[in-house]
Amino acid sequence: MSLVTLNKASGTPKYKQIVSSIETAILNGSLKKGDQLPSINSLRDSYSLSRDTVLMAFNALKNRGIIYSIVGKGYYVSSENIAISQKIFLLFDEFNAFKEDLYNSFIQSLNANIQVDIFFHHFNFKIFNSLIRDNIGDYNQYIIMPANLKNTALVLENLPKDKVFILDQVKPELNSYSAIYQNFEKNIMDGLLEAKSLLTKYNKLILIHDKKVQPIEMLSGFTTFCSDENFDSEIIDTVVNRALKKGEVYIIPEDRNLIHIIKKIKETKFILKKDIGIISYNDTMLKEIVEGGITTISTDFTKMGENLAKIITNKKKVRIENPTKLIIRNSL
Repeated sequence: MSLVTLNKASGTPKYKQIVSSIETAILNGSLKKGDQLPSINSLRDSYSLSRDTVLMAFNALKNRGIIYSIVGKGYYVSSENIAISQKIFLLFDEFNAFKEDLYNSFIQSLNANIQVDIFFHHFNFKIFNSLIRDNIGDYNQYIIMPANLKNTALVLENLPKDKVFILDQVKPELNSYSAIYQNFEKNIMDGLLEAKSLLTKYNKLILIHDKKVQPIEMLSGFTTFCSDENFDSEIIDTVVNRALKKGEVYIIPEDRNLIHIIKKIKETKFILKKDIGIISYNDTMLKEIVEGGITTISTDFTKMGENLAKIITNKKKVRIENPTKLIIRNSL
């Protein structure tokens, strides 16, 4: 019990003195990663404290990722880095160039003493469910990108609502959470309307939409635009086995299909922009260069990361619609 020092005459709350004592023990090597701490009851009895005081100290250390608990066994040192002020659980659907921009922007906008652990669910509900349930209580904040998975609200109910932040897609059942989101229905309608004068030279607009991955709102925005503006249209889930026809414009949310389209254009001797049009989703530096430039409808992932860091820092409940714009290039 010598690792804890309490000064009853001090104006510092006792739980903070316990925290400081454990930090000191870690710094001087008395406690190392994996070591077990004295039990809550033993500290309570030895220093005539309330159980809540000791628990408050342990929870403060646990939330920073310095200690962890095993039910029925006790508390153990999980990290010797006491500089960490808080831990953030970040759950992406997948990792790609745009998510990398988001992640880097977010990290660069945070204080250096905040630890961010990143996970991926790959559009798999079982993985989504397991990752969240396995990390309940281990983090100060939980940033979740639910994508289009169903029943995510039932899983998130296990977390404190004020510690959860939703990214990108927000279903109606998640409207009570803080969020930075894209308005997929409005964004595709606005983008296509802005490009309407360029689209009129083509015969048909084709949206490549995989319902397992892409937002349903994107599909509804596309169909509404084509109906309102009298464009012939088609919806397919992949371009892999499709024969391209002159006069088609492809709206491509996912980059694997973009690569297939460009390859097919070269194989068929079609000319991009003249014979086949392309509108891709989510801008990258590569899309500025490939084939003289690919037209994109893109949200600002850097801005999303900056705003996310502000929300985490200010700890305020907000809902922010992230800006999206059409970038017209050689492919249209």
